Amino acid sequence: FKGQDEEQAAAADFLSKAFLVALFIMAIILVTQFNSFYHAFLILSAVILSTIGVMLGLLATGLPFSIVMTGVGIITLAGIVVNNNIVLIDTFDRLRKQVASPLDAILMTGAQRLRPVLLTTVTTVLGLLPMVLQINIDFVTREISQGAPSTQWWVQLSTAIVAGLTFATVLTLVITPSALMLRENFVAGRQARLEA
Repeated sequence: FKGQDEEQAAAADFLSKAFLVALFIMAIILVTQFNSFYHAFLILSAVILSTIGVMLGLLATGLPFSIVMTGVGIITLAGIVVNNNIVLIDTFDRLRKQVASPLDAILMTGAQRLRPVLLTTVTTVLGLLPMVLQINIDFVTREISQGAPSTQWWVQLSTAIVAGLTFATVLTLVITPSALMLRENFVAGRQARLEA
C-alpha cells in the first residue's frame, strides 16, 4: 500500500505541475495573440468551468476521482474548451471592427459560431459515449458487449471529458458573450464619464 500511495502522489504531483505549466503557456500565447489580458482570462475561465463540470459529472455517475485518468481527462478537456472560446472571441474581435454596435457584433458572433462550437461538442461526446457506457464493439466477431474489462480502464477519463465538455460548452455559449458585452458596456460608460 505504501508503494502504491507513493506512486499515486508522484503522479498527482506531475499532473498538477503539467496542468499549471500548460495553463501558463496557454496564457502567454493568448495574451500575445489577442493583445488583451481580459480576453486571455475569459478564454482560460472555460477551463475552470469545465473542471466544475467534471466534478459534477463524476458525482452524478458515482465514479471516484482518479488522479491519473481523471487528471488526464481534465488536461485534455482544457484544450477543447479553450478552442471553443478562442473561436468565439476571435470572431467577435473581427466583427467588432466591421459593426458599429457591440450588441450586434455579439449576436452575429453567436449566430456564426454556434454551429462549429456545438459540432465540436456533439462529435466529441458521441465519440466517447461507448467508453462512458462501457460498450465494447468487436469488429472481427461482430459482437457488442457491455462492461468488458478493456472498457473499465477508460470510463473515468471519458466521463470526465464528456461531462466537462457538455457543462463548459453550455456555459461558454452564455458566459463568454455576456462577459464581452459587460466589457463593452464598461468601456462605453468610462468614455461617457470622461467626455462629461
